[in-house]
Amino acid sequence: MDKFGKSQSVPRFEDTRLLTGRGRYVEDIAPEGALHAFVYRSPVAHAEITSLDVSEAASLPGVHQVITVADLDAAGLDTAMDYTSAPMRDGSQAPRPKRPILAENRVRFVGEAIAVVIADSVEIAKDAAELIDFDYDELPVHVDPLPGGEAVHAECPDNRAFDYGLGNEEATAKALESAARVVRLEVGDNRVIVNSMEPRGCFAEMQDGRLHLSFGGQGVWGMKAELARVMHLDKDDVRVTNPDVGGGFGMKGMSYPEYYVVAFAAKQLGRPVLWMSDRTEAMLSDNAGRDLVTMVEMGFDADNRITGYRLHTFSNLGAYNSQFAQMIQSFLFSRVLTGVYDIPAAYMRCEGIYTNTTQVDAYRGAGRPEAIYLIERVMDRAARELGVDPHELRRRNFIRPDQFPYDTIPGETYDVGDFNLVLSRAETEADVAGFAGRRQASEAAGKLRGLGLCYYIESILGAPNEDVKVEFTDDGGATIYVGTQSNGQGHETVFAQFLSDQTGIPTENIDVVQGDSDRIAQGGGTGGSRSVTVQTNVTLEAVSAMVAGFGAFLAEQAGADAQDVTFDDERFRVAGSNVSPTMLEVAELAREAGRQDLLVWQATAKLPGRSFPNGAHFCEVEIDPETGETCVEKYTVVDDFGNLINPMLAEGQVHGGVAQGLGQALSERVVYDEDGQLLTATFMDYAMPRADNLPMIRFATEAVPSTTNPMGMKGCGEAGTVGAMAAVANAVQDALWARGIKQADMPFTPHRVWEMLRDAEHGANTSRTD
Repeated sequence: MDKFGKSQSVPRFEDTRLLTGRGRYVEDIAPEGALHAFVYRSPVAHAEITSLDVSEAASLPGVHQVITVADLDAAGLDTAMDYTSAPMRDGSQAPRPKRPILAENRVRFVGEAIAVVIADSVEIAKDAAELIDFDYDELPVHVDPLPGGEAVHAECPDNRAFDYGLGNEEATAKALESAARVVRLEVGDNRVIVNSMEPRGCFAEMQDGRLHLSFGGQGVWGMKAELARVMHLDKDDVRVTNPDVGGGFGMKGMSYPEYYVVAFAAKQLGRPVLWMSDRTEAMLSDNAGRDLVTMVEMGFDADNRITGYRLHTFSNLGAYNSQFAQMIQSFLFSRVLTGVYDIPAAYMRCEGIYTNTTQVDAYRGAGRPEAIYLIERVMDRAARELGVDPHELRRRNFIRPDQFPYDTIPGETYDVGDFNLVLSRAETEADVAGFAGRRQASEAAGKLRGLGLCYYIESILGAPNEDVKVEFTDDGGATIYVGTQSNGQGHETVFAQFLSDQTGIPTENIDVVQGDSDRIAQGGGTGGSRSVTVQTNVTLEAVSAMVAGFGAFLAEQAGADAQDVTFDDERFRVAGSNVSPTMLEVAELAREAGRQDLLVWQATAKLPGRSFPNGAHFCEVEIDPETGETCVEKYTVVDDFGNLINPMLAEGQVHGGVAQGLGQALSERVVYDEDGQLLTATFMDYAMPRADNLPMIRFATEAVPSTTNPMGMKGCGEAGTVGAMAAVANAVQDALWARGIKQADMPFTPHRVWEMLRDAEHGANTSRTD
C-alpha cells in the first residue's frame, strides 16, 4: 500500500458515507411508489383460532390485499418454514413440528404474524388491521422453560423439543464420584432482545419477470434458496440483495415470515412492496438470545486439578423452532464446552423446551458465550470454595502449549495456544497488583469493589468455504465481490485493505461489492466470526491465480521465460530488464491486447480447520450498598486473535462485543408475565446499556498465529461478548462475597443487587446448588 503499509489501523472507508447520511439501508432504496405492508399480530400467547375474517379490512380504500395463511396455501406455497433439528440422546432426531409462515389454526406467542395488510401507506394498512375480525379460544399458557405444562405442539406433549447429549456420561459420573471435591452451581443466563440499530425490514419487486427481495440480513444465498423453495420458483428467477445493514448480531442471519409474505404480495400484485418493523414490533417478533438455566458440576482432585465436568441445561426455544436454534443450543453450544482447560471427562445434556414466547436463536456468539459463561462461573466459584487464587486455579488447569494440537471432548482440535502468556499479559495490563489498594479506597468511601476474570475461547463457525471474484474495470480500478456481508463491521475497509496489501492496488481504486446473489454465485454470509478469515483465505487463492496469469502474460509480452517474472506484492519484475509494472498496469495491457480472460478472476477455497481466538477479560466493579448501583470502573481485554489486518477494526469489534456483554450483565432482561405477555416491549421497560455504563476499555493483543489458515488469523467478531458476561458476573460476585452473598445472577440491576444485600442481612441469600 502506498500510504499505510500492511496490517495497519486504517480508518474505515465507509464511515464518511454512513455518518453523513448517505447510507443505503432498506428504506433508503425502496422503489418509488412501493406499497406498504403491516403485520397483524396475535394479542394472546396461546389460543385456537375460531374465525379470521379480513373482508372488511380488504374493502378499505387504499388496501390492495390482506394475506392470511389460507391465501398462501391457495396459491400453492409451501408454508412450512425450514429449520435445523438436533440429534437426541437416544440416537433419534428431534420431532419437527411445523412452523407456518402465518398462523395456522392456532397462535402460540404474543406477536405471532396472523395476517399482512398491503396498502398505499402504512397508516392505511394500520387502519385496515383494526378491522380484522379475529376470534379465538384461549388455551393455557406455558412460559416456564421446563418440561411439562400445556403442550405447545402436539408432537411434543411434554414440551421437550430435543434432548441432546455429548461426551462420556459414564466416565464423567465416575470422575465426579471419585473427586476429592465437587463444586456445584446453578447458573442462569437471562434472555435478551437484540435491538439492532436498524430494525428488520425488506422490500420485494418484480424485475424483468424475476423476483427481487432486498432485506437487512447477514447473507443472501440462504434466503434465496428458501424463497425459491417456498414459492416453487427456479433459483435463477430469484435475486436477493442485502443493502447497508444497521446491525445483525446473529438475529438477522435467518429467514422470517415477513420476507416470504412481502415477496408473495409483490409477485401477486406486480407492485413493489415495503415492510419495516417498528421497535416494539421488533421486540415482539425478532428472535431473542440466550435464556438458559444450567446445573453445573466440576470435580477436583487433591491437587486442585479438574477431574470431571458435567452440566445439565434447559434451553428456552420459544414457541417454534427458529432456523438455527436447535443447532446452536446443541452442536454449537458444545464446541467450547471445556473452555481452555485440560479436562479428562466431561458430559453435557441440553434439553430444549417449547414455551409460549418469542423464538430464541443466534445472538452474538451463538452458543459459545453460553458455554464459556458456565465454565468460567464455576471456575470462579471453585476458587472460592477451594480457597485458592482464581488465576492460579486456571493456570493449574490450562491446556499447556506442549499439548497442542489438542483434541477436545466435543471433537474440536485446538491448533495452537499459550493461555498463560495471554493471562500474564492481561494481569499486567489490568494492574491486578494494584487492585487491593483500589478496593481499600472503595471501602473507605463506603463502597464494595470486586475483580472478575474470564478466560474465554471460541471457535469460528459457519461454512469453511467461501467464494470471491476480482474484476479489473474500465476505469483503471478493481472490484472485489465477496461472499460475506457487513452488518457494520467494516468489511468495505478490511477487504479492500487486504486486497491492496496483496496486490499493490491502491485502496482508493478498489470497490467492494457484497450482498447480491446476481453478482457473485455463492457465499457463506456473515456469522460465527468467520468473515475475515474465510474471505481472506479465498482472496489469497484468487491473487495467486492472478499473479500466475498476469506473470505468464507479461513474460509473453516481454519475450521472457515465465520463471523470470516475479511479483513482490506491489510490482511485477522481469529479470534482466527494467520492466516493473503494477498489477493495474498489467491489467490495462491485457485489456489492450484483447485478453478479457485476464480481467476477471474467481476462486473458491475451503479452510482446512477452524481457528480458536481466545483471551482474558478483567473487570472491576464498584457497588453502592445503599442503592445497589453497580458501576464498571475498569475493564481490560488481552486477546489472542492471531495476525490482524486492521488492529483498529478488531479493537472496535471488541469494544462493541464488551458493550453487549455488559448490557446483558448489568441491565438487559426479557420478562413475560404468566399469560405470556411481554412486559419489556419498549425502551421504557427494557434497559439498554448507555455510554455512562461503560468505562474506557483497555485493549491489547498477544498473538499466537493460527496454523489452520495461511494468514494466521483467528477471527474476532464475537470475542468481546464471549468474555464479558462472566468477567462482570465474577466481579460482582467478588464484591458481594464478603457480605455473605454466595449466588449472584445477571442482570445486576440496582434493585436486584439491593435485594441481594438486604436478603443477606437477614441470612436469606444462599447458593443454588441443589
